[in-house]
Amino acid sequence: MILRLKIYFIVFLLVFVTLWARLFYWQIIKGGNLSQKAKLQYQAKELLSAPRGSILSSDRTWLAANTQGWLMYASKLEITESLKSIANKITPLLRDRNIQIEELLNRKNLVWIPLVHKLKSDVKNNIQALNINGIGFEPEDLRVYPESSSAAQLLGFVGKDDLGQDKGYFGLEGYYDLQLTGKEGFALAEKDAHGVTLVDGDKKTISAISGVDLLTYIDKTIQLVIEKRLKEGIEKYGAISGTAVVLDPNSGGVLAMASYPSYDPEKYFDYGNEFFKNPVISDSFEPGSIFKTIVMASGLDAGVIEPNTKCDICGGPVKVDKYSIETWDNKYHPDSTMTDVIVHSDNVGMTFVGRKLGAGLLYDYLTKFGIGELSGVDLQGEENSGLRGKGSWNDVDLATASFGQGVAVTPIQMVRAAAVIANGGNLVKPKVVAKITKDGWEENIDKEQEERVISTGAAEKMTNMMVAAVKNGEAKWTQAKGFKIAGKTGTAQIPIGGHYDDKKTIASFVGFAPADKPKFVMLVTLREPKTSPWGSETAAPLWFSIARDLFPYLGIQPEN
Repeated sequence: MILRLKIYFIVFLLVFVTLWARLFYWQIIKGGNLSQKAKLQYQAKELLSAPRGSILSSDRTWLAANTQGWLMYASKLEITESLKSIANKITPLLRDRNIQIEELLNRKNLVWIPLVHKLKSDVKNNIQALNINGIGFEPEDLRVYPESSSAAQLLGFVGKDDLGQDKGYFGLEGYYDLQLTGKEGFALAEKDAHGVTLVDGDKKTISAISGVDLLTYIDKTIQLVIEKRLKEGIEKYGAISGTAVVLDPNSGGVLAMASYPSYDPEKYFDYGNEFFKNPVISDSFEPGSIFKTIVMASGLDAGVIEPNTKCDICGGPVKVDKYSIETWDNKYHPDSTMTDVIVHSDNVGMTFVGRKLGAGLLYDYLTKFGIGELSGVDLQGEENSGLRGKGSWNDVDLATASFGQGVAVTPIQMVRAAAVIANGGNLVKPKVVAKITKDGWEENIDKEQEERVISTGAAEKMTNMMVAAVKNGEAKWTQAKGFKIAGKTGTAQIPIGGHYDDKKTIASFVGFAPADKPKFVMLVTLREPKTSPWGSETAAPLWFSIARDLFPYLGIQPEN
């Protein structure tokens, strides 16, 4: 009897423990999940999309904006004609978008198939007019760029991330993706057993929050001018590519930035990845003679030279280790002043300056000018080649660096360094966005603390030397007469396979105007021009063709 009671007790205990464990599992462990499922049976949830913020030019017109777009989908259970017939009807209306409609329709194990994202309303209306059973549309945001391919590498584009959500890539779209992306909202409402929303049921709405707008320094007129002239210059001089960037030397604001070849950010899917990279911030090149302005300015600031200091080695080629440093035109000018060295773009004279500075001091100045460091411009994709480590420079490194070989810069680094001379000696951080705005509210982008690189006196002396180079240098034939312009040409051979190619060069010109109170500093580069390898015959005339368009627009008057 006692044994039987013990057995009953044990059985009862096991049943109790089992029931308790199950109740604990369902009520505690799975309780939240079950509660959520229960809510789904009597609640309807609708996500509320949040518009992406716009990108505005300095006059507050759109560079990038959102409009109504459409997702075209197929509901296979409603389709009444052959998939091939449907594809043949739709494909011609997709405006050259390379989408295999029939292949998408044939996907197995799917009854609802997304076919094409980001259709414009006119395309959607044309397809809808075909009255194809099973083809439907859902609204979605569409990113548009009113100026088409203008400033494409600067703006970037909006694509999809791994979860199928809109995401900005490259340029401003990538750098400011978090700020531009809005926060989705949602609406909750009670529904009956048939899934119909109850009119008198409880409702809860969390509004979507749109992304902020970006107000940029980009001047649309200047942007269109440099793009037009750059394309003309590339075609005229037979270059394979080119860049142009215009900076306000005082604020660091990027007024315009262009690269060619370019792409259409609305149709980014039709282009290869090589088009998306912005050469102005991503491609390094050996600057050649435009770099002489930085080295000479460093020597002036250090006090090791003056504009009238005479070069005592400029009578002929100079031997450095086992190499012979020569002038670009094999002409030599004994006892040249430092101004003459800049005017003649004399490599031997620059070797003289490099020796006066010494490797350690030159390295320090180049670093202060921002060479070898990221500029910090607010664009996604900036890259940097860096400088050879301090203390590792030999005599050859010092000599070649003094005239712009053996060092690499990006165009944004070079134009930023030129701005130091233009603004009186301060290093400014280049930036594209001036303000973040939303619904009447504005916030200035924090201005970086300026860093003094060279003295005002050294900057003024260097400016006057650059003015002399424009008036009397190898590009004097192309100058805008009557205007006081500071500038310098550059021709750099391209290193290929460990040696320099004599025929392939990067031609460049950097300058600012008016020289005494600059309103802009601009750099133009042309890669492998065919008509002439020299910057004085390609990049310089292109620079001045742009400048002549900018002078009346910016109110820059001739000296007299």
